[in-house]
Amino acid sequence: MNIFQATGLDRFNPAQGGVRGMRIVASGLLVVMAGLYILARSHEAPGEPATWGYLRAFAEAAMVGGLADWFAVTALFRHPLGLPIPHTAIIPRNKDRIGDSLASFLRVNFLTASVVARRMQKVDVAAAIGRLLAQPPTPGRARGGIGRALATILESLGDDRLGAMVKGALASRLKAFDVAPLIGRTLDAAIVENRHAEMLDGLIGWGSRVLLHNETMIHDMVQSRTGKFMRWTGLDEKLSTAIVEGLHKLLDDMATDPDHPLRSKAQEGLEQLADRLQNDPAMRERVAAMKAEIIASPAVGAWLDTLWQNARVKLIDSARNPDAAIGGQFGAALRQLGETLQTDPQLRQTLNRFARRITVGLVADYGDGIVKLVSETIRGWDARTVTSQLENAVGRDLQYIRVNGTIVGGLIGVGLHILSGLF
Repeated sequence: MNIFQATGLDRFNPAQGGVRGMRIVASGLLVVMAGLYILARSHEAPGEPATWGYLRAFAEAAMVGGLADWFAVTALFRHPLGLPIPHTAIIPRNKDRIGDSLASFLRVNFLTASVVARRMQKVDVAAAIGRLLAQPPTPGRARGGIGRALATILESLGDDRLGAMVKGALASRLKAFDVAPLIGRTLDAAIVENRHAEMLDGLIGWGSRVLLHNETMIHDMVQSRTGKFMRWTGLDEKLSTAIVEGLHKLLDDMATDPDHPLRSKAQEGLEQLADRLQNDPAMRERVAAMKAEIIASPAVGAWLDTLWQNARVKLIDSARNPDAAIGGQFGAALRQLGETLQTDPQLRQTLNRFARRITVGLVADYGDGIVKLVSETIRGWDARTVTSQLENAVGRDLQYIRVNGTIVGGLIGVGLHILSGLF
């Protein structure tokens, strides 16, 4: 509580009048002190009550305090009484320097990559997005405003940069994922539930079809590798026919006999493969190398690009029409994603890391431009605009200083008057 409130003058608080109303109160109080001084001075005489002396001391010191604070407050924004007194009209004279200082303050304290990264570590962007998706705002201005803001952000961010970051994050996620144990466990589960039999039947059927369409090639291969005697006697034809028929019979027996020895051997090989995929470091490295080659292939790059473009278009359309998006199947998927973001720490950490990378990248790319924009904008304002803006923002509180200075000055005057009487 300040003195203005403590004295009960707060009922004159001109919230509705703004700076001008507060200025009237402060100036009116100064006029009251002047009137009180004249009244006390005219009644202060030998034989009169000592109260008039205290009132005169109070009013005299209050005028000094009020006038000093009026000068100090006025000197911030303009020349007092229009006189070009040195070190007055401080804000208009230093407008450019204030703009440069403000821009430098923003650059050092807000738009530095290290500062943004450090502050972003404390911000759980993923959880906030999850809450928004799980419980979207009700239809109205809030939902529409959020949707338009999201669409504007997605469109304003460079597609090359943002797309590269998204595809890079997906590719990094795929590279970091150890797929060999997953394949091994899947194969184990298939063998336990006897689902591998369908896979073997499929392989046997595929082998039968390949053999059927390549019988001529097998005959030619046998004939090209036999001698002239076998060709002259026709044994090469019988041999190639026997080979083809034997292969057909073998495949037919494997297809019809679940307990065929070769099927058992194939199952044993699958069991060994499943175990190696889970426990053999060399096999896991080979699978990881194959996976890396596949991810680095142009086909996978094109697939990731198509996936990102479709997702971006869908997100922008949904953001521009949030009511339709939230009400359909896509909205159900978004709500499910929101719940997952709130319950999956690993996914939330990945998204937060991605948000930090985007924010830090934007600051690194556009921080200097933002600082330059702030500085040049303030430089472009005329002195009257700057003064008006700042005075409207803080002028009302500065008028409180005048009121407080008037009353504090008066109290100090009374205290000095008492000390003067004592000594």
